[in-house]
Amino acid sequence: MTSEPSSPHHLVALTGSSGLLGSALSAALRARGDQVVHLVRRDPARDVPPGVREVRWDPETGLSDRSALEEVTAAVNLAGAGLGDRRWTVRYKAELVQSRITTTNTLCHALTALPRRPRLLSGSAIGFYGSRGEVELTEQSAPGYGFVAGLVRDWEHATWAAHEAGLPVAHLRTGIVLSRTGGALARLMPIVRAGLAGPMGSGRQYWSWITLPDHVAAMLWLIDHPEITGPVNLTAPEPAPQAEVVAALAGVLRRPSIMPAPTIALRLALGEMASEVLGSQRVLPTVLLGSGFRFRHPDLNSAAAWVTGTTG
Repeated sequence: MTSEPSSPHHLVALTGSSGLLGSALSAALRARGDQVVHLVRRDPARDVPPGVREVRWDPETGLSDRSALEEVTAAVNLAGAGLGDRRWTVRYKAELVQSRITTTNTLCHALTALPRRPRLLSGSAIGFYGSRGEVELTEQSAPGYGFVAGLVRDWEHATWAAHEAGLPVAHLRTGIVLSRTGGALARLMPIVRAGLAGPMGSGRQYWSWITLPDHVAAMLWLIDHPEITGPVNLTAPEPAPQAEVVAALAGVLRRPSIMPAPTIALRLALGEMASEVLGSQRVLPTVLLGSGFRFRHPDLNSAAAWVTGTTG
């Protein structure tokens, strides 16, 4: 069973509110009685759900209304261009970096100007660790190498102003988020349902995954536990080889999972991003488990059943 934190009725500022994680978190916060301030780059909408207020901001110049965050008790920074949205050209890699670093810097400076010190959860990723084979990785593990590892290091360092000001900051080192409607499985699930999925490359590379409900519950948990600071791995306790993840999804749907995607085909199709798909990261949620958090979907079977809609 997933932990259910008791909410102190927060007012939470949220970037990336239209994304998979942000929209799910906003709904969960409001469902438990909290209120949310969506920081948006467009003009605020007139028709917003109860418990939501939209405030226009520019990730480079800041807020249109500098008083909008004065009562905020927590902020969650989930903004950033999607790693899998486009092929990694030189221009798009620069956008991946800028969209994270600039947003984080601007938000942190806005938060440090407030009279109170709100809790900050800042986006991050398990790409921090690089590809490490079968080695078990915890929050204490050293950083890895490569474009994504460097991006994530810089992303986390961009919270320096909040650290210096004494804000309790946690970095959300997110793994592969399993969702019914989007995220990492958006392109994979139609292939699985058609019985055409299988190993990618060797299929032995570890995928560290987490279901969307558990990711949202973990963010709620961390909002309510500001004593937890530093990196936090948002992954389930049982990472598995890629071929096993696909086989579990296919098995629940009674589909085969034997069609391989050769390494050379992935590199031709994905370019540099193929290194991330073929990389291996066996990441453990040591901090979450040590703090008392309990997963709703701790193992691959329960996760596959939820993703495919065979359980609630």
